Amino acid sequence: MSAANEIIHNAIGGAPAPSASTRRQPVFNPATGEPVAELPLSTVDELDAAVQAAKAALPGWAAMPPLKRARFLFKFKELLDARAADIARAISREHGKTHDDALGEVARGIEVVEFACGIPHLLKGEFSRNVGPSVDTFSDRQPLGVCAGITPFNFPAMVPLWMYPVAVACGNTFILKPSERDPSAPMLVYDLFREAGFPDGVLNVVHGDKVVVDAILDHPDIKAVSFVGSTPIAQYVYSRGTAAGKRVQALGGAKNHMVVMPDADMDKAADALMGAGYGSAGERCMAISVAVPVGEKTADALVERLKPRVESLKIGPSTDADADMGPLVTKDAQERVLGYIDKGVEEGADLVVDGRGFSLQGYEDGYFVGGTLFDRVTTDMTIYKEEIFGPVLSVVRAKTYDEATAMIDAHEYGNGTAIFTRDGDTARDFCDRIEVGMVGVNVPIPVPVAYHSFGGWKRSLFGDHSIYGPEGVRFYTRLKTITQRWPEGIKDGAVFTFPA
Repeated sequence: MSAANEIIHNAIGGAPAPSASTRRQPVFNPATGEPVAELPLSTVDELDAAVQAAKAALPGWAAMPPLKRARFLFKFKELLDARAADIARAISREHGKTHDDALGEVARGIEVVEFACGIPHLLKGEFSRNVGPSVDTFSDRQPLGVCAGITPFNFPAMVPLWMYPVAVACGNTFILKPSERDPSAPMLVYDLFREAGFPDGVLNVVHGDKVVVDAILDHPDIKAVSFVGSTPIAQYVYSRGTAAGKRVQALGGAKNHMVVMPDADMDKAADALMGAGYGSAGERCMAISVAVPVGEKTADALVERLKPRVESLKIGPSTDADADMGPLVTKDAQERVLGYIDKGVEEGADLVVDGRGFSLQGYEDGYFVGGTLFDRVTTDMTIYKEEIFGPVLSVVRAKTYDEATAMIDAHEYGNGTAIFTRDGDTARDFCDRIEVGMVGVNVPIPVPVAYHSFGGWKRSLFGDHSIYGPEGVRFYTRLKTITQRWPEGIKDGAVFTFPA
């Protein structure tokens, strides 16, 4: 069977589960524009079969001591380490990001598995002795049941690993609905999960589109849903899921700003913006898409350094070890980004470097867009207000530090932000006052390590819990508090007042 004819199957109850759906779509290599696999779009009945498998596995898995669950995770982590390069190649083939970038994605996913290995400690509750006469109180965090995750195309291995390792460590079973655009990497990771020895039904994978998403949100036996994607869909997932009585964490879009103060090292700031703005072709929810230099001299110096760097970006397929970035994930994504560049020109921004018309010999049908740099962007322009999700960096000049912070706080998104400065007072004030969930000081992409938690503010996160880390444990468990007293400590006779 050729790669183009490869069919991606579901995985239900520990076994491959070919879909009976007549609806199918191709999966493309974005560097060549050629199909590499075919993906059936599953039915509601197939989603229900996965739920039933997860329900069947739940009692035994939830009752297993956390230490024993952790042993499966340790084995899973070893297998992920050993196969990281293979997973990265699967990511690159269907997403387009460079091999080194894909390896970084896998590494950040493995970090969460490492965190989840500590679940015996993370599930420990609190204990208070003698809260009343011979009365003790203690708390316990217990699993929710069957949980589900709906994950995006831009991190097909990492984001699923942000979800289900923590969920299953806590004693839940899980159903994963990966992106339809690059499903092979999550399936390879699933194979390693099975190889680690987890019981049948603990993790199930169902591919599909909105039909499966809606079935997940409506299914009465799914207790919690994790989602990462665009803000409109995040809001939809949160509203529909919570209306059905589920616990939902829905991470949405972003428009991340990086403030560059006059005292910053301009070369380091420019280098940081290159990696944060153009890495992974800008297809990151933590990408810096807006640079905010404070003062005209700062802005001129920054743009002067950025222009040659953007012009010299090396763009190529993931097989090119020297490439700085690859193509966008689909033809639609390419056309959308090109439309935003057109819109920026139309609305009067200064196009310093034009990424339109980029073509790579031998890859003319690939979904490439060249690095693009706009200067003198204003806050009323479309390219400032909306998330582009491509290799487009906008420079918005601020007269003062206060103007820069007010600009960030006024934006509808509050996912990530950064400031580059040598001044500790300015950095501290920025961290304290900015209305954004993740902040970097001289760190352009402030993605928290696995033992902290990832989550934005405002319209970048719907729900009360961030993802992975301690917040992930809280999301995938519910608190039970137990107050106990034994017969010899109970006085004879009824008590009609509040017990003490």
